[in-house]
Order: sequence, then structure tokens, then C-alpha cells
Amino acid sequence: MTRKDWKNRKRVGLAALIAAVGILGGCEVTHAAGLLVADGGFGGVLEIKEHTVRVTVNNGIAVTEVTQVFQNMENRQVEALYTFPVPGGASVANFSMWIDGKEMVGEVVEKQRAREIYDSYKRQRRDPGLLEQKDYKTFEMRIFPIAPRAEQKVQITYYQELDHDNDWATYVYPLATVTQPGVDDRIKEKFALTVEVRSEVPLVEMESPSHSNEFVFAKHDESFWEASLETTQGSLARDAVLACHLSRPRTGFDVVTSRRGGEDGYFCAMLTVGEELSKTMSGMDYVFVLDMSGSMGTDRKLAISSGAVQAFIEALGEEDRFEVMAFNTQPHTLFGQMASVGPETMNQARGFLDSREAKGGTVLQSAMATAYRYVSPNGDRPLNVVILSDGLTEQRDRPELLRLIASRPANTRVFCVGVGNDVNRPLLEQIAEEAGGIAAVISQGDNFARQAQAFRRKLTRPAATDLKVAFEGGKVYDVVPEKLPNLYHGTPVRFYGRYRDTGPVTVRLSANLGGQAFDRSFEVELPKDDVNNPEIDRMWAWHKIQGLQKQADREGSRGQVTDEIVRLGEGYSIATEHTSFLVLENNAEYKRWKIARANALRIDRDRGAQTALRTELDKIRMASLDRLGPIPEEERQVVAADPAQQQPASQMPMTQPSPPGPRRQGRSFDIPFSPGGGAIDPISGGIAAGLAGLAFAARRRKGR
Repeated sequence: MTRKDWKNRKRVGLAALIAAVGILGGCEVTHAAGLLVADGGFGGVLEIKEHTVRVTVNNGIAVTEVTQVFQNMENRQVEALYTFPVPGGASVANFSMWIDGKEMVGEVVEKQRAREIYDSYKRQRRDPGLLEQKDYKTFEMRIFPIAPRAEQKVQITYYQELDHDNDWATYVYPLATVTQPGVDDRIKEKFALTVEVRSEVPLVEMESPSHSNEFVFAKHDESFWEASLETTQGSLARDAVLACHLSRPRTGFDVVTSRRGGEDGYFCAMLTVGEELSKTMSGMDYVFVLDMSGSMGTDRKLAISSGAVQAFIEALGEEDRFEVMAFNTQPHTLFGQMASVGPETMNQARGFLDSREAKGGTVLQSAMATAYRYVSPNGDRPLNVVILSDGLTEQRDRPELLRLIASRPANTRVFCVGVGNDVNRPLLEQIAEEAGGIAAVISQGDNFARQAQAFRRKLTRPAATDLKVAFEGGKVYDVVPEKLPNLYHGTPVRFYGRYRDTGPVTVRLSANLGGQAFDRSFEVELPKDDVNNPEIDRMWAWHKIQGLQKQADREGSRGQVTDEIVRLGEGYSIATEHTSFLVLENNAEYKRWKIARANALRIDRDRGAQTALRTELDKIRMASLDRLGPIPEEERQVVAADPAQQQPASQMPMTQPSPPGPRRQGRSFDIPFSPGGGAIDPISGGIAAGLAGLAFAARRRKGR
């Protein structure tokens, strides 16, 4: 049987979708994102021939499809092991191999059983493929046998929601990730990355801080942009970063749904604070806690973190105060007290940060306990503790660390900034969420100054705290997360849920708005059929799994949640630390092992929805070309008859908006109100208007 194959010691970046807060590292990185090894690392030459990435972003949820072709350069048969970083916040939704020219879609199986099945085929020298999650940050993909001189085609698909920061959504394809030092990072033939972004919130611009001269951007209309990059024999050692600027000038409420036939439905809701509510609070205290443990010495993470702290300090106001602390096995403070912001203290901070060295272990507990001592004695100044770390603390220390976070002093919030592509994002997010703050990730290649300013705006004050949501009607259940985080300017609150009954549902939102209670109820419509957003199904299940793991980590053991994680992983085709993707030679082999072809059916459905979306995007793309080239005589006559259309060519738009298509199921609503007018407070009025608009739009969709 002829197989298609691979390469040893070539680094490639497998699609890692990290919608993150990025910061420009300004450095030259010598390592790319994945590592392909033959025979367990004992020799064998395998080369990457082609690496193609296609990303479709639909209303904040990105589907990244990576297709790669490898070639075995040996005259012997080998097994290939491919390791690559776990995409932070992403759900691995598919693993396919081409066997005898035909794609075989993988299925998710309990991890130990999947490994046993794989090994049984390996002993027979037959054709299995296995994709496992090794830990929170690493996947391993195994394929056997690799025929002499043969090529092997594989495909992996990720689903992920984009993070937002001050109306900027950032997509990072992390290529600058260490898996093994000293390996070649150049692709032999072609690397191509195409990103199509569709958004109901108007798109103002797109840019690439990492590859500004290599990406080509095309605006087809305000809801659809496209970006592409292609290179041959190029280096894969730099993160590819794309930033989308969304126009959200006013507070809004967004909902996307998914429901097929008689099955229970899914929804994703997002509440976003607009510019009119971006008020700031002066006179706050900040303790910047910098990780200088040994793990921060790779990929210049310590240098990037130091630069980030300096940018944050420069963004502080005159009435703010700050302290800088570096830690490994113990904390080291700069001032020993809160210092005012000024040229002298800023220079001292710069010198302190520049003198740090990455060494030792990561002991966050003592650093956090020290940071809490800086709380204002009379409680009149909020204390913001900002941790910059890769989060690689010991697993045994996490329950105690989480208990310490929960016992923080009053008027104190903790913010976590992850550094590097191998960051322990789940841990940092859990720390921030349970301390009333938020988490972000520093990725090499993004705009440093812009992100520092945006993050400082988050630190000033949350727009709403103690957010709660309740549903009456619709038989809504399994809303995740169970506890909603605070709502910050520039960072939406997003939650998912299930519903059994369709039709009108009463949504009750309550919050603390600057010390005033907000409590309102609104009616929305849950549709009977919506087959255009199947990504929501997996994202709901992925968030459910994350919630179970965080609960287990608080208690110190995952034993009680493992069975439910396996059930969700198998049911929704999600690779986790307890489930794996298994590719077998043909459908008969799946049947022999009593493995249902659930993911094959799910992938067909998902691809159908993505094809429909791309068809609609193609129509928008073609409509945007109407302004190019000679104007037909009949259109010239129309323009001549209408003075309002007689504009100089230099003032004519490059594209013309296309009419809304039938697939606009996810809706975004700007809020038409003026702050400070009337008896209702601005946020309450904004949410009310947004939900009223949502209900009206949902009824219009139902009537179509």
C-alpha cells in the first residue's frame, strides 16, 4: 500500500488560533511552531512540502483549517511524530488523513482506548493516525507507516472565538514557539495563509503588525474583509498577526444561534461596552508582578514582559501610584511602597526591569501574598495586581494558589497577562476570573503601544460588576460560564447556552453599575431552525469542558469530572487531555471497533455551512468589483440623471455595500441613546435598546 509522508527536524506552525492581546516583541525568533520527528527522534529525514492555512471568521468565531503535505526523504519506512502547541482557547474539531487518495475523517475516542487501537494497528504495520493532547499546551500527532519517498497529506481544523480589546479583534497564527532548539524553520515549497472575516459589527480596517509588507488586504464591504499571505521557501519563525478594527461606538448586545431539526438549540450572547461608556477613574494603585523564572528565558519572554510593564507604567495617570515586583522562587520589590508616577520613578522602574535575569522556579503564591500587602489602609484606592507570566507553576501548587486568589483583600482585582505561545492560559484565565479581573496573552508581532493603552483602559474600572443572567421560557439550560465575569471596556462578556423550546423567551439581566443596581427583563426570540452557525455547538461544549476542569482544579482532583469530559469530547468531537482523535483506514475498520462516525457527519454539516458562507462572501466580493473598470452606458446615464451621484472619481468609494443576504443570522446592534439624559441610566438604556432590537430582528428572521 502506497502512503504519503513526512519530515524530520523541520519546524512548522500548525494552525494555532489565538485570539489574543498581542504585543510587538521586536525580536528575531529562531524557532517555528511545530516539530516533526521520525522513529521517535532517532534519524529519518522528512520535509514539509506545503503548508496552507484557511481561516473563516464569522461573527467572532473563527474556523481555521490547516492542510499540510509532508514527504519522507528516506528509502525506508518510518513512523512520524508531530508535536505542536495547543492553540490557546481553541477547540480542535477535526483531524483527517489522506489514505490511498481519499480523505478519512478522524473520530474522538477515550484517550487510553484510542492509544490501544493505534498500537494494535502499528503491530500489524497498517495505517492508523492518532492525535493526542499531551498537556495543556501540546498536541502530538502520530502516523504509521510512512512509506519510503512517499508524501502524506493531513488536515487539522480548529474552532475558536476571537478575543476583543478596545474594538480590536486579534488573530495570531503562532509560528514562533519553541519545541526543540536548533532546527531548520524553512518550508521547502509553499506557505499560504488566507483569512476571510465576516462581521455584523462594521469592520473599519485590518492590519498586520507582524507582516505589514507581506499581507494583502481587500475590503469588499463594511462587513467583509479578506487578507492573504503567500511565500515559497520561506521561514516560519515569526507569528503571523492580524488585527481587525471593529466599529462599536455604542454599547450593544449580540446573539448568534444554532438549531437543527428537532434537536435542542444553542446560542452565544455577547454584551459589549461602547466608547460612550469608557469612563475612567483616577487615583488607582498598581502592583506589576513580573515572572522571572527559568521558563521565561525562552523566546525572549522576559524581555517582552519587561517591555510590556514599561509600556503599562508609561500609560498611567499622574494621580496613579505603582510598585514593580519580580519573582521566581521569592519576590523582589523595587520601591517597597507605592510610588508616584514621574520621570524619576519611571527611570528607576526601567533600570530594575532591565537588570532581571530568567532563572529559578515559579512560585506565584509568595508573590501574590506580597502584592496584597500594598492595599490602601483605609481602602480608598483600588488596588490592581497585574501578573505577567507564562503560568508554568507546579500543578500541586494550584489549589493553594486559587485559595489565595479567593482570599484577596477588598477593593483588589487581579489581572493576568500571559507571555509566549506556550502560556498556561487556562490557569491565568481562572486566576483572573476568580479575582474580578481579566486575562490577556502577549503574542510576538502585535502593536505594543496600542495594546498597552487598551489594557490600561481595562484596568481603570469595569463598566458593570456582579453580572447575572436568567431566562424564563424556552427551557434554557446549561448556560456557561455559570458565573459571568465583570464587564470591562473593550472586552465583551460572552456566554453560551442550550434551549429546548423555540419562540419568545424572557431574559433578565442584573448588574452593579457604579454602585447602582440594574435589573431589567426583555423578550427575545429563539429560532426553530438555524443551520448557519454550527460552530456554536462545539464552542458551547468546549466551554463546558473548561468549566469542569476549572472546578476540578479548585478541588485538587479531576477524578470526579473525567467521565463527563470524555462524554462531551466524544459527543462533540473535541480533543482533550482525556480524549483523542483516531483515524482508521476505512469505514469498515471504524465499524469493527464499534466507533460511530459522529465526527464524519458533523464535519459534513459544518463544511456545508462554511460553503454557504463562502458562497455569500463570493457574492459580496463580486459586488465590490462593480466600481472597477469602465462604467456601463446604462449606469452612466443613471449617474448623469442624478446630481447627487455626480462625484469626482477621487471621492468615489472603492467598494459599494451589497444588500443584506439571507444568511445574516448573527445580529449586532448599536444602541441609539445619549448618556446622562432621561431617568434611565445609560447602560440600562443601552441593554434595553439592544435586546429590544434583538427581539425585533429575531421576529423578522422568523417571518422570512
